[in-house]
Amino acid sequence: MNIGTASEQSQLPVKTIRYYEDIGLVRPLRSDNGYRDFSETDLQRLKFLQRSRCLGFSIEECRELLSLYEDGDRASADVKAITQSKIREVDRKIAELQSLKKVLTTLSDACHGDDRPTCPIIDDLAGEADR
Repeated sequence: MNIGTASEQSQLPVKTIRYYEDIGLVRPLRSDNGYRDFSETDLQRLKFLQRSRCLGFSIEECRELLSLYEDGDRASADVKAITQSKIREVDRKIAELQSLKKVLTTLSDACHGDDRPTCPIIDDLAGEADR
Protein backbone atom coordinates (compact mmCIF):
# COMPACT_ATOMS: atom_id res chain seq x y z
CA MET A 1 0.00 0.00 0.00
CA ASN A 2 1.15 3.56 -0.57
CA ILE A 3 1.91 6.08 2.16
CA GLY A 4 -1.48 7.78 1.84
CA THR A 5 -3.31 4.52 2.51
CA ALA A 6 -0.93 3.68 5.36
CA SER A 7 -1.57 7.13 6.80
CA GLU A 8 -5.33 6.72 6.59
CA GLN A 9 -5.35 3.22 8.10
CA SER A 10 -2.87 4.00 10.89
CA GLN A 11 -4.35 7.42 11.68
CA LEU A 12 -0.89 8.97 11.43
CA PRO A 13 -0.01 11.98 9.28
CA VAL A 14 2.12 11.27 6.22
CA LYS A 15 4.82 13.56 7.65
CA THR A 16 4.98 11.46 10.82
CA ILE A 17 5.27 8.25 8.84
CA ARG A 18 8.14 9.73 6.85
CA TYR A 19 9.81 10.75 10.12
CA TYR A 20 9.37 7.25 11.57
CA GLU A 21 11.00 5.90 8.42
CA ASP A 22 13.87 8.40 8.71
CA ILE A 23 14.62 7.27 12.28
CA GLY A 24 14.25 3.57 11.46
CA LEU A 25 10.99 2.73 13.22
CA VAL A 26 9.47 1.50 9.96
CA ARG A 27 11.25 0.28 6.86
CA PRO A 28 8.82 0.00 3.97
CA LEU A 29 10.05 -1.51 0.75
CA ARG A 30 10.42 0.68 -2.31
CA SER A 31 8.69 -0.17 -5.56
CA ASP A 32 10.47 0.07 -8.89
CA ASN A 33 9.33 3.68 -9.26
CA GLY A 34 10.80 4.58 -5.85
CA TYR A 35 7.49 4.91 -4.00
CA ARG A 36 7.15 3.47 -0.53
CA ASP A 37 5.32 0.17 -0.44
CA PHE A 38 3.92 -0.52 3.03
CA SER A 39 3.15 -4.10 3.98
CA GLU A 40 0.59 -5.28 6.53
CA THR A 41 3.48 -5.70 8.97
CA ASP A 42 4.49 -2.07 8.41
CA LEU A 43 0.88 -1.03 8.98
CA GLN A 44 0.75 -2.97 12.26
CA ARG A 45 3.97 -1.24 13.37
CA LEU A 46 2.47 2.15 12.50
CA LYS A 47 -0.71 1.38 14.44
CA PHE A 48 1.41 0.20 17.38
CA LEU A 49 3.40 3.43 17.25
CA GLN A 50 0.29 5.57 16.97
CA ARG A 51 -1.26 3.98 20.06
CA SER A 52 2.01 4.06 22.00
CA ARG A 53 2.53 7.75 21.26
CA CYS A 54 -1.09 8.50 22.25
CA LEU A 55 -0.32 6.90 25.62
CA GLY A 56 2.63 9.24 26.07
CA PHE A 57 5.54 6.94 25.32
CA SER A 58 8.60 8.70 23.95
CA ILE A 59 10.16 7.76 20.63
CA GLU A 60 12.89 5.81 22.41
CA GLU A 61 10.34 4.05 24.61
CA CYS A 62 8.38 3.21 21.45
CA ARG A 63 11.55 1.82 19.90
CA GLU A 64 12.05 -0.41 22.94
CA LEU A 65 8.38 -1.46 23.01
CA LEU A 66 8.47 -2.26 19.29
CA SER A 67 11.50 -4.43 19.88
CA LEU A 68 9.63 -6.29 22.60
CA TYR A 69 6.49 -6.48 20.44
CA GLU A 70 8.46 -8.25 17.74
CA ASP A 71 10.30 -10.55 20.16
CA GLY A 72 8.32 -13.74 20.58
CA ASP A 73 10.53 -14.68 23.52
CA ARG A 74 9.98 -11.40 25.36
CA ALA A 75 9.27 -11.34 29.07
CA SER A 76 6.09 -9.48 29.93
CA ALA A 77 7.98 -8.18 32.97
CA ASP A 78 10.07 -6.06 30.60
CA VAL A 79 6.97 -4.50 29.07
CA LYS A 80 5.44 -3.95 32.51
CA ALA A 81 8.61 -2.25 33.77
CA ILE A 82 8.48 0.27 30.91
CA THR A 83 4.80 0.90 31.59
CA GLN A 84 5.35 1.32 35.33
CA SER A 85 8.12 3.81 34.62
CA LYS A 86 5.68 5.76 32.44
CA ILE A 87 3.10 5.68 35.25
CA ARG A 88 5.66 7.18 37.66
CA GLU A 89 6.40 9.91 35.10
CA VAL A 90 2.68 10.66 34.72
CA ASP A 91 2.28 10.81 38.52
CA ARG A 92 5.20 13.26 38.71
CA LYS A 93 3.64 15.45 36.01
CA ILE A 94 0.27 15.35 37.77
CA ALA A 95 1.93 16.49 41.02
CA GLU A 96 3.68 19.32 39.16
CA LEU A 97 0.40 20.43 37.57
CA GLN A 98 -1.42 20.28 40.92
CA SER A 99 1.30 22.44 42.45
CA LEU A 100 1.07 24.87 39.55
CA LYS A 101 -2.70 25.04 39.93
CA LYS A 102 -2.33 25.78 43.64
CA VAL A 103 0.05 28.69 42.98
CA LEU A 104 -2.14 30.10 40.20
CA THR A 105 -5.26 29.78 42.35
CA THR A 106 -3.54 31.59 45.22
CA LEU A 107 -2.48 34.39 42.87
CA SER A 108 -5.93 34.63 41.31
CA ASP A 109 -7.60 34.71 44.73
CA ALA A 110 -5.27 37.53 45.85
CA CYS A 111 -6.18 39.70 42.85
CA HIS A 112 -9.20 41.98 43.23
CA GLY A 113 -9.86 41.93 39.50
CA ASP A 114 -11.15 45.46 39.53
CA ASP A 115 -10.22 48.73 37.81
CA ARG A 116 -7.25 49.46 40.10
CA PRO A 117 -3.77 49.08 38.60
CA THR A 118 -2.37 47.09 41.52
CA CYS A 119 -2.30 43.38 40.80
CA PRO A 120 -0.66 40.67 42.92
CA ILE A 121 -0.38 38.45 39.86
CA ILE A 122 1.70 41.04 37.98
CA ASP A 123 3.72 41.71 41.13
CA ASP A 124 4.50 38.01 41.50
CA LEU A 125 5.43 37.61 37.84
CA ALA A 126 7.74 40.63 38.12
CA GLY A 127 9.35 39.17 41.24
CA GLU A 128 8.06 41.99 43.37
CA ALA A 129 5.73 39.95 45.57
CA ASP A 130 8.54 38.92 47.94
CA ARG A 131 9.88 42.45 48.44
